[in-house]
Amino acid sequence: MRLAFWNINSIRARLDRALAFLERENIDVLALQETKCKDGQFPFSAFEEAGYEVAHFGLSQWNGVAIISRVGLADVERGFPGQPQFGDEPVTEARAIAATCGGVRVWSLYVPNGREIDHPHYTYKLAWLSTLKDNAIGWSAANPDQPIALVGDWNVVPLDTDVWDIEFFAGKTHVTPPERKAFASFSEAGFTEVSRTFLPAENTYTYWDYQQLRFPKNQGMRIDYAWCSPALTDRVAGVTIDRNERKGKGASDHVPVILDIRD
Repeated sequence: MRLAFWNINSIRARLDRALAFLERENIDVLALQETKCKDGQFPFSAFEEAGYEVAHFGLSQWNGVAIISRVGLADVERGFPGQPQFGDEPVTEARAIAATCGGVRVWSLYVPNGREIDHPHYTYKLAWLSTLKDNAIGWSAANPDQPIALVGDWNVVPLDTDVWDIEFFAGKTHVTPPERKAFASFSEAGFTEVSRTFLPAENTYTYWDYQQLRFPKNQGMRIDYAWCSPALTDRVAGVTIDRNERKGKGASDHVPVILDIRD
């Protein structure tokens, strides 16, 4: 099975790119983040005509997550138990969706950005990651044989070499010790971040800002990751970052990451 995940940065703006990617890379399951639309605005029919089933969770023009599968789509879950809320009138944002696809429990995750270290969104981000981790421990313990993939945009830079210039990020989010600790804590559940296993090289990025010619200068960040449960980790045969998807007119600022999973 080929499982890909991608912060698409608006599915309606990049529908043609998503469909072309599915066909070109022979993708079985695609987990999307930042679809930026409500459920009623998602282009379900375009994917269904291509032979895929779709589950989407979107509440507004912000956030939004989806799972697109041609190997089954069962037991859809929007949000995880105890997911922290945010806002002046707190709501459970559309940042997490799960479905079982080809026997694998796939979670498409869009971790909160954090904004600034002294912003309430930063505290929200840490609570969000902590609650997700606690759930992951429970899911794995309850069913050790269940393959689970926690994939998406984590908005965390685990290593200094995961950005083009760590000094540029001094005093900013994504690189702080609490964020890095929260990210690394998923190993407590026995999960393994498999992209690093197959792509350990320094300065290997998945995101480049649109401004200041970040992509042509290769001034990027590595913030898109896949944590796999013990039942899935050994089945991952390879990981690819599709850097070419950042090229050309209308590209997302993130690129897809592809996992090849053995039966």
